Amino acid sequence: MRVGIDIGGTKTDAVAIGDDGRVAHTLRLPTGFGADIVLLTAVSAVHQLSEASGTAVEEFASIGIGIPGAVDPATGRVSHAVNLGLEDLELGARLQERLGRAVRVENDVNAAALGAFHLLERGPTRSMAYLNLGTGLAAGLVVGGRLWRGVRGVAGEIGHIPVDPAGPVCPCGQRGCLELYASGSAVARQWPSDDPLPVRALFAAAASGDAAATAVRDRLLEATAEAVRLLVLAVDVDDVVIGGGISRLGDALLDGVRGVIAHWERDSAFVASLGLGERLQLLPADFPAAAVGAAFVGEGEPSTEEVAAWPRS
Repeated sequence: MRVGIDIGGTKTDAVAIGDDGRVAHTLRLPTGFGADIVLLTAVSAVHQLSEASGTAVEEFASIGIGIPGAVDPATGRVSHAVNLGLEDLELGARLQERLGRAVRVENDVNAAALGAFHLLERGPTRSMAYLNLGTGLAAGLVVGGRLWRGVRGVAGEIGHIPVDPAGPVCPCGQRGCLELYASGSAVARQWPSDDPLPVRALFAAAASGDAAATAVRDRLLEATAEAVRLLVLAVDVDDVVIGGGISRLGDALLDGVRGVIAHWERDSAFVASLGLGERLQLLPADFPAAAVGAAFVGEGEPSTEEVAAWPRS
């Protein structure tokens, strides 16, 4: 039995996965703010899954954590997780002290990428980019079932590629970054709303003919399509899977992005040759991708042969 925990800004999702590769138990807890509360939540999730599965904590095959921020997978250290109030927290070591066993830690987008690769039944020869459209924008890259982090762990941080030299200043210090146009925070800045899913209100207003909403919606769709094009041109992956909060729009998002791509293809035979729309899909709603990915991160990344033998959910 493997355990995976996805610690988010407001909620923590946890799963226990049996040796048949299927999710056996799920759990959701509220996430508090600050190191002590985050640690308490993670420990509580492990013990609750232990009770639900009838498996002692020390008998779990692995325990993995997916969490926002800059993560050093080798040490389990987390920094710059501002939405959780964490700065330079030795999360892996602190959890090991409390649980009495090793715990591996990974960035949440990378964990979600690995989980999506597993849940969508990608084979050992496939490559995939998981494009997370949440509060920010980032991608996780999986090649043959293994994460590709790059030399310094910044592979996939395409949200901080400047696309408009005259655009607003990004919190990263650059100007006109892609994340400023394709993210939940970008929508909230340009189209304030009381809707729990502001992008839903944006699309509704655009559909009703609101010119300002239409402009913001179109920028979102164009920037998302740009993110897809960047990932394919840089890494040439088989699939680009969109997840994150904005993906809950469903077909309205997918069809809109494919529409932008189709317009590019009419003007450029080169872009048409890339098959961007064919590579693109949405992560199905309610897939616990980050928690599932964390479970596999917890035991160390699989070999190509192990990926080929994964049972499918």
